[in-house]
Amino acid sequence: MMINKFFLFLFIISSFFSCTNDDPPNIIVIISDDQGYADVGFHGSKEIFTPNIDRIAENGVFFSQGYVSFAVCSPSRAGLITGRYQNRFGYSRNILLAPKDSLMGLPLSEQTIPDVLNKVNYRTKAIGKWHLGAHESLVPESRGFDEFYGILYSNDMWPKHPQQGTVFNFSDIFLYENETPLRVLEDQTFLTGALTDKAIDFIQKNKDEPFFVYLPHPQ
Repeated sequence: MMINKFFLFLFIISSFFSCTNDDPPNIIVIISDDQGYADVGFHGSKEIFTPNIDRIAENGVFFSQGYVSFAVCSPSRAGLITGRYQNRFGYSRNILLAPKDSLMGLPLSEQTIPDVLNKVNYRTKAIGKWHLGAHESLVPESRGFDEFYGILYSNDMWPKHPQQGTVFNFSDIFLYENETPLRVLEDQTFLTGALTDKAIDFIQKNKDEPFFVYLPHPQ
């Protein structure tokens, strides 16, 4: 992840002030999971080729000293989606996959970006790796998002390719369309492509109304 939550919220706030009520900005947040500073071309990488990301940097703005607020997945996501330093609400480690535990995830006391945007009639969707809780009270649809497509846990990029012999049995990881578990992808081998297609589809369907797309890709 290349963007600091503080700058993200400054961007959102400044966008609202710079637009009229009749022209609210659309917001897309893309996360590249566990990506290092030097893992992109515009930061000098010679081993990993990132032409599309490089083009965004060349045509826009990037923060040369913007950092995530934690070194691992779940706490850094908690900081980003709330705009608060996650240690302030006791979120300092990766969570487990615990669908029956309402405390294993982002505390219900915390407000999220879509919670705020829903109050001003935004259409919101989370697409990708959630990793902020699997209990019914903690899933994306319960934390402000209108829609969800992705995985609640894990870094698995191949839902049709179980990775046996690891700490977790990834064959038990489901891809979800809102509350419906999907065992396989119909036309995609890699989850990355399916997530991107879903994001494009959502943007096209909601192009005439304000929307927020949260697109956290897994590893």
